[in-house]
Order: sequence, then structure tokens, then C-alpha cells
Amino acid sequence: MTPPVRIGVLGCADIARRRMLPAMAALPQTVPAAVASRDPEKARATAGPFGARPVSGYGELLARDDIDAVYVPLPAALHEHWTEAALRAGKHVLAEKPLTLDPAATRRLLALARARGLVLMENVMFVHHPQHARVRELVASGAIGELRAFDAEFSIPSLPEQDIRLRPELGGGALWDVGVYPVRAALHLLDEDPRVAGAALVRAPGDEVATGGAALLRTGSGVLARLAFGMRHAYRNTYALCGSEGRITVDRAFTPPADHRPVIRLERGGAHEEFVLEPADQAVATLRAFAHAVRTGHHIDTDGPLRQALLLDAVRRQAV
Repeated sequence: MTPPVRIGVLGCADIARRRMLPAMAALPQTVPAAVASRDPEKARATAGPFGARPVSGYGELLARDDIDAVYVPLPAALHEHWTEAALRAGKHVLAEKPLTLDPAATRRLLALARARGLVLMENVMFVHHPQHARVRELVASGAIGELRAFDAEFSIPSLPEQDIRLRPELGGGALWDVGVYPVRAALHLLDEDPRVAGAALVRAPGDEVATGGAALLRTGSGVLARLAFGMRHAYRNTYALCGSEGRITVDRAFTPPADHRPVIRLERGGAHEEFVLEPADQAVATLRAFAHAVRTGHHIDTDGPLRQALLLDAVRRQAV
């Protein structure tokens, strides 16, 4: 029997405590082996419920020989440094999105991972949820005719003023935090990588980072993608694919709870049909894919992080 991948966690971020550590513990292919923090008490409190070892300091965790892989849920501006450190320590890496804030850095880290025979995966969990594969099947079957447009939005209510996602030095801002979802959805669901036709980022009074934005994309075949995202907005988490003969809509598209039963709505010719799917835990699905890649060397999404980084950067550069 193949042994589980022993994962060390750098930091005690909310996403690690709430989603990823429980998923690591639930999945037979992975085990939460250690949690590192600069605060020893915080490391103990986070590691304890999952049977993981508390470690004082990120460097100490990377030096351990009982760790196969590292999960990096640190603020976005720290991903590049600690991902590189983990790779140079011989560890496979699952890093939170965005992998870096710069396409050149993303390209460099992916090359480093390849050169060392290591898996480097970006933790974009929603692409591993089966509801999106079902959507792709419907589009490919001609359920909505020829694809004409794609609309996606991910917006969340205002964050506490001290939240790290509002700090520019830590890579905060709507584009990196919530804009990544509709951007990656466009790459995941369209047959061609789109180009940016226009974009805007807006900053709320008193904020140091952009807290909202939108982008208009276009593929070579003329499919338009309209993306919106924000951090001081009413909650919205949806996308729609519009075709010559119908429309597919998905709500709770990017961050569905593990017990959520996804509903895919199809409108065509005045008729409405709903496809209700079984619940799926996308954190578990992501870790399953990561563990498979680590144990087999077969990583199916090696170009996703760079394509995403290039499109996010194009939105940033075109924004007015």
C-alpha cells in the first residue's frame, strides 16, 4: 500500500485550520504531519486537533526529514519566498493562490520544481469540484448551442480594517484575493485563453488597495467574458455560460461547502432544467489530486498557474 503524503503546514491561516487540515486528516492519501508558526503556542493549538507536530518556525519545518510536502497558506506576498525555500529543501509544494504576484516569478518557480522533479501545485480548489466537469460536458454536448459569452462574479462583504487582505505590502487587494476566481474560471471553462479588452480597479475611500474590479475579455473566436469581483460588496458567487440557444448558470460556484448539493440550471427554448449533483468536498478533491501527483509524478495542471498569472497581470496592467 502506498504510504500517505506527509504534509507540513507553514502558518496557522484560517483556510488551513478551517478547510485544509481537516481535509488532510480525512483523506487516506495524506496526513497532516506538522504545523509551523513563529508562535509556539499557536502552533500547538493548531496542530493538536489533527495529531500533527507543532514546530517553531518555518525554516525548522522545512529542515525536517519526516515531511514529504509543504502547504503554504501564508499572505500572497510571501508565497514566492517560502515556495522557493520549500522546493530547495526538496519538498513538494501546494501553495495558496495566487502562487506569486508576478508571472516571471511563477514561471521561475515552475521551472525550479520541474528541474528538481517536484510537484508544485496552486491551491485553486474549485477547479477540482465535479460540478464544473458537468458544465463542460453540457457545453460540449451542444446543450446551449455555440458559446457566445461567459459571465462570472465573486464578491464578498467588507473585511475588518486590520485584515491582511487589505494590506498592500502583503499582496492584498481584490484582484489577488477574489478576482482570481472569475479569472481562473474563464481559463478553466473556455476553450481558448482570452485576452483582456478592458479592465478597471476601484479603491474605496480610505483603503490602500483596490477593493473592487471588473474585466472584459475576448477569445480569438469572439467569445466575450465579463468578470467582476469585490471585497466591499454584497456576497455573490456565480457564473453563467451564454450560448446561441441557451444558458447555463451555476451558483455557489467557487466556494461551496462540503455538504452543498450543487445545482446546474439549464435554460433553453423557454424551458428550464436543473441538474442536482451529489455533495463534494473540493478541499479533499484538491488534496487527492496533489497526493496522486506526488506519488505518481503525473501532474495534470502544470501550466494552469502561469496562464492564470499572465491573465491576472494583464488585467492589472490594463486597469484604469
